[in-house]
Amino acid sequence: MGYPMFKVIFRSSICLAAVAASSAAAADEAATAHAVAADGDSIIVTATRAPLTLDEVPSSIAVLDKAAIDRAQDIGVTELLLRTPGISISRNGGYGTSTSLRIRGAESDHSVVVIDGVKLNDPSSTGGGFNFTNLLAGDIARIEVLRGPQSILWGSQAIGGVVNVVTASPEKSLEGSFDLEAGSRETVNARAAIGGRTGPLSWRIGGQRFTTDGISSHGRAFGGVERDGYRNQSVSGRAELALADNVSVDVRGYYSSGRVEFDGFNVDSNDYGLNKEFVGYAGLNFDLMGGRFRNRAAYAYPDTNRDNFNPDRARPRSFEADGKNKRWEYQGSFDFTDRITAIFGVENERSDFRSRSPAASLATPLPAFARGKAELTSVYGQLSIEPVDGLTLNGGVRYDDHDSFGNQTLFAAGGVWRLSTGTVLRASYGEGFKAPSLYQQFSEYGNVGLDPEEAHGWEAGIEQFLFGRKLVVGATWFDRKTENQIIYNSCSSTTTNPMCFVPGDPATRRFGYYSNVARSEAHGIEATAALTLGGLKLDGNYSWIVAEDRSPGTANFGKWLPRRPRNTANASASYGFDFGLELGAAVRWSGKSYDNASNAQRLDDYTLVDLRAEFALSDEVKLFARAENIFDEQYMTAFRYGSLGRSIYAGIRGRF
Repeated sequence: MGYPMFKVIFRSSICLAAVAASSAAAADEAATAHAVAADGDSIIVTATRAPLTLDEVPSSIAVLDKAAIDRAQDIGVTELLLRTPGISISRNGGYGTSTSLRIRGAESDHSVVVIDGVKLNDPSSTGGGFNFTNLLAGDIARIEVLRGPQSILWGSQAIGGVVNVVTASPEKSLEGSFDLEAGSRETVNARAAIGGRTGPLSWRIGGQRFTTDGISSHGRAFGGVERDGYRNQSVSGRAELALADNVSVDVRGYYSSGRVEFDGFNVDSNDYGLNKEFVGYAGLNFDLMGGRFRNRAAYAYPDTNRDNFNPDRARPRSFEADGKNKRWEYQGSFDFTDRITAIFGVENERSDFRSRSPAASLATPLPAFARGKAELTSVYGQLSIEPVDGLTLNGGVRYDDHDSFGNQTLFAAGGVWRLSTGTVLRASYGEGFKAPSLYQQFSEYGNVGLDPEEAHGWEAGIEQFLFGRKLVVGATWFDRKTENQIIYNSCSSTTTNPMCFVPGDPATRRFGYYSNVARSEAHGIEATAALTLGGLKLDGNYSWIVAEDRSPGTANFGKWLPRRPRNTANASASYGFDFGLELGAAVRWSGKSYDNASNAQRLDDYTLVDLRAEFALSDEVKLFARAENIFDEQYMTAFRYGSLGRSIYAGIRGRF
């Protein structure tokens, strides 16, 4: 039997096994079902802006704790998230290249990323969203993924969902951790952190450095041969001081600096980019009325700087951009009774950006920076009620006042019903509103006449716990519609469309422009299953997501939205031996997708198989190793861009 036939049989057997377990599956360490199966009434979720148990959250949610993150061994956060339902990504090459994450088929900039309570976005990026490029697992203690519209609590952009990242917080007087691994393509990843809790003060500081020679961003199948390397170093810190039993102040900071090589214009080249990110936060927390009235007032300042260079040009710098946010916020939470709680708040965000793309020739003067500013003030409130044991209902409203696009009122409601039969029923409805990004309005491709994007969606799901929570199965149906969706339009060299000329300069053409011509719809099913039998764990999820262009009267009506596979599935099995060895295998299958709006360029389906092992030298120190993409599958998540082939890594991890 030849190797290709072995691959077919192996893949088929894995998928059949997953179906037999009720769904195709995700890795044990990163699946919703795994988190729920652990104990849904004890896992605390904070992405709801108030601590809730998993069984009290009306929206679909995945929770990855520190143990799960360690077991998964993934370097980047996107790799971790891919193991959860409803998630797909596209990346322009290897580590460090531009990465887009989509939740339930929504645009990548329709997801909100929160790190330690700070909402992150880059006003200078195309859609004003967060780029997952430089977000490594690092010192992360927990990741929560809320799927579906979450704009009531998290505001603009939370149309697809929210990714809430929580870094480690000290629990002992002195504690620390380290990870060191190395592997394919001269990859080295080193991380360390130390912190402590003494009296009224708790603190923690950590650092990480990641380097790799990488792969050619220009796909191997298209002639890419030279490697495009990536390096990233980051440092994070936090401190909290209790001024009294009910008053504390905390400060947090994060800084990342990355350098990535990439290929421009579909050929191997010497292009590279520098990316610097800074996040600062300061907050005051105080409780009143015996802890029933909890308050937080805070200031956050994210700043992102991006520059691209090509040393072969007469003028090496080819792009530069800077985006800043200044956000003031107040949030309150009040317990009227044990069964009635309100969350409310006020936010003010001021954003500004600048960008330009200098010509290669020194004879061409440097263009002026494209600049833009925006201010958004918001008021929100949400009421949660438990009218009877096991039933939780909530409803909320948000009022946004944008200095350019006026006001917008959004509504949301949901409920979760926990039955004595081990059944959990969930349902929710939410609305979303996203103003055009500053880049979409004021960049060289901008259109100041854009309208805000609007969305509404609902979901309904069920989970069933069996055999003392050893087995859990679940399924969720969702539906979302988006109007005034903003898309990029390319311009031909012969078009007479006035939008294809620089505003105010009808003699100068531009490559393209943004416009509100799109309307999209998405619906689908997410299924999960998890089984634990002693040291054996089987886990999984399957997602069927139909995301289509529904723009009436256009050539793309009914076409798939780009880079969104309709079918994805993950499966894994692991077994832990009494003497400290744990072995695991995982498979991810992604169905076909299309690279462009016209669906003219197909991206084929692919299957990735990973193996991992971990051995505990003691309770504090563990050795680990993994082999990713063991069959060296060649695939693309973006046309003409390469992807990582077979990779082997090994390392050591310590916690003290």
